[in-house]
Amino acid sequence: MTQPTAAPSGGGNGPQEADRLREMLRNRAYLRGLAFSALIGIPVSLIAFWFLVLLQELEKGVWQGLPQELGLSSPPWWWSLPAALLSGVIVGAVVSRLPGKGGHVPAGGLHAGGASAAALPGVVLAALGSLPLGAVLGPEAPLIALGGGLAVLLAMLVRVRVTEQSSALLGAAGSAAAISALFGNPVIGAILLIEVAGVGGPQLFAVLLPALLSSGIGALVFTGFGRWTGLKAGSLSLDLPHTPPLEAGDVLWSVLMAAAIGAVLHWAPVVGRRTAAFVAGRPFSRTVLCAVTAGCFPALYALSTGRSPAEAALSGQGALTELAGNPQAWSAGALVAVLAFKTAGYAVCLGALRGGPVFPSLFLGAAAGVLCAPLPGLGTVTGMAVGMAAASATMLKLPLSSVVLVTLIVEDREALPVIVLAVVVAFVTTELMPRTLRGTRGAGGTRFTRAG
Repeated sequence: MTQPTAAPSGGGNGPQEADRLREMLRNRAYLRGLAFSALIGIPVSLIAFWFLVLLQELEKGVWQGLPQELGLSSPPWWWSLPAALLSGVIVGAVVSRLPGKGGHVPAGGLHAGGASAAALPGVVLAALGSLPLGAVLGPEAPLIALGGGLAVLLAMLVRVRVTEQSSALLGAAGSAAAISALFGNPVIGAILLIEVAGVGGPQLFAVLLPALLSSGIGALVFTGFGRWTGLKAGSLSLDLPHTPPLEAGDVLWSVLMAAAIGAVLHWAPVVGRRTAAFVAGRPFSRTVLCAVTAGCFPALYALSTGRSPAEAALSGQGALTELAGNPQAWSAGALVAVLAFKTAGYAVCLGALRGGPVFPSLFLGAAAGVLCAPLPGLGTVTGMAVGMAAASATMLKLPLSSVVLVTLIVEDREALPVIVLAVVVAFVTTELMPRTLRGTRGAGGTRFTRAG
């Protein structure tokens, strides 16, 4: 299966580009690729579903079932320490001995491409050894690697000729199918993979950021002017229930919150890259050391607050649901503590273990939003939406994906303009921060070198 070479884009070539597009869509090899991509989406999605179920059941067993078997109502403060030790041993062994080293280092961000069937066992084992045992990481990066590797493996099993170009196409299709199973939405899966793959390069962001910012400002102006005049411009919308209208305080605090979150949370991947560079010297022993270090932070959180160490460990998906459902159950002290200790564990896990950066960033942003909610004119829903948008944009460096993801989570049309503003402000703030360590992508994953 071969993939037609994409024509270079350029201004003033509309008819020529249209002709090339029609030619590509009539190409039998490309059509076979589309058909095969549709077929592999079925087994990849099923495997991704059961993989997520396995991760969830293991997490429940470690943090709920096992303590109850031991006669404990909840995990004691020290529970994260032996779990972290076991996690370090498993991941260290995978990184040291198996092909693919368990997948990409999370501190390097989400990656697409380079799908390999040989790396699948390491990816699965490293994820099972990290996520259920308390790593402050999410399952999205292993799912991308799992989906891409499975797609290439299935093509090999049915004896489809796989070239470098078709491998990239199959890997993207498999990764999108797997990641859509996680988010439950095919749109976010496709958008995320487009941005992760870097389609368009820096030019994409050069065009995307002004467009996002101006659209967000335009939405605010239309909303405010329409409310002031009582007139409607006839925009396409549905009459759905939503939260109270945005006020000036929402916009002001959104910009300030996004800048602050971008400036502070920016240092988590910086520490993660330093950790990855440290681990690379002696992968097994230093992975174990860093995993145990990361396990100390949930223990300290539990000791200082009297709450469960699970809140400062794990991806934060379950804690995010609890936080959104009952934010009043979290005192200001507990929110400050979980922000401090979970961010510290997050930074270490980004460099030492295996997983993705999405879910912890969403929880940290939501916690920051709840903490700031009492500010005059802000509110809990808007604060959480802005916090999640700013944190995801800071950690993912994927502005459009961050907007779509948080919008789908919040399901609030009124919050969309400030979500866009928060994403742009946090993204720009993060990009303007100094780089003390930069990552360079190599054939075996991501290499980290000190910046000169």
